[in-house]
Amino acid sequence: MEHLAQSPTDPAFVQDPYPFYAKARQASDLIFWEDYALPCAASHRAVHALLRDRRFGRECPPELARPVPPHQQPFYDIEAHSMLELEAPRHTRLRGLVLRAFTSRRIKALAPEIAALCHELIDAFPRDAPFDLLPAYCTPIPVRIICRLLGVPEEMAPELLTWSSAMVAMYQARRTHAIELRAAAAAKEFADFMRGHIETRRSAPADDLITHLIAAEEDGERLTTDELISTCILLLNAGHEATVHTLGNGVKALLEHGVSEVTEAGVEEILRYDPPLHMFTRYAYENVELFGHEFRRGDQVGLLLASSGRDETVWQAPAQFLQDRPAQMNHAFGGGAHFCVGAPLARLELRIALQTLLARCPGLRLATPPCYADLFHFHGLEALEVVID
Repeated sequence: MEHLAQSPTDPAFVQDPYPFYAKARQASDLIFWEDYALPCAASHRAVHALLRDRRFGRECPPELARPVPPHQQPFYDIEAHSMLELEAPRHTRLRGLVLRAFTSRRIKALAPEIAALCHELIDAFPRDAPFDLLPAYCTPIPVRIICRLLGVPEEMAPELLTWSSAMVAMYQARRTHAIELRAAAAAKEFADFMRGHIETRRSAPADDLITHLIAAEEDGERLTTDELISTCILLLNAGHEATVHTLGNGVKALLEHGVSEVTEAGVEEILRYDPPLHMFTRYAYENVELFGHEFRRGDQVGLLLASSGRDETVWQAPAQFLQDRPAQMNHAFGGGAHFCVGAPLARLELRIALQTLLARCPGLRLATPPCYADLFHFHGLEALEVVID
């Protein structure tokens, strides 16, 4: 296995990680990323296989789990009940309950609300000066919609964003002790809020996701309050973080390439071309040899989702953004048992938000060249300064 070195916080990598991914794919299906001391799947076929191989999973084998430092405990108390970090049978039960409430009918019914929110935000755009599209448009859409879906008061959106941003920073390469402290404090405040809101919904049910999850618990599915809290926090965090980045990256790509309208194929091309999450890690649950490498139980492997989307053996000219590219499997939403439950909602939000933005603002253009933020494993813009001519 070829060893490659690349700091994930290096400014050049942050702005354009794709040359490193190309070098990795040229080396092999699997490379050893020295900065992470981790084997990583770089090719589409390796990422695809490892996402679906049940001999690998998100949950650390219990005999290899390390003690949680006390200052991080509130954060990992949430993680302990998050379906993103669990495997069967707990993951199967939690995911089944969420999907029972997170139905395609419920998601499709949100389309008019998403469109109305897009128009409301566009109406407030300044017309005579550059402005940052991220806080003006990309950030409020997913967080306000997920609030409505869950049944969380929409006026709480700013606090939810603050808590969420503090928590997801734990996954970033630039993680520090100060970030860990902020994440733990945010996790405790977030959990306390959700606990109180869940208790309110127990006594005053409504037609929202939290009420449906509570009902499933009371029907004998044994969803605990801690599981409800973690599930709601996961949906809020994941429901806005990735979609905000994809909206920003997508607008950047569309404006840079002179695209004036967006198709469903165009949304898939955005997800392939510049996805919001670049690495997803898994543990080996048994000794297994794959792609010429011998994994031992407890070994971790990184799946380079963004590298998979640029694989030359799958896509012609993958470094080019082609809105009408024939759709093929990309891994922006993961795959296998942990395929993102919110993918249908994210795709709906992206399509409506991008189509509405370009239709309402045909003179939209970049005011300054956008820069990416130092967020790896995530990949999103620091700001998106635009102007409407």
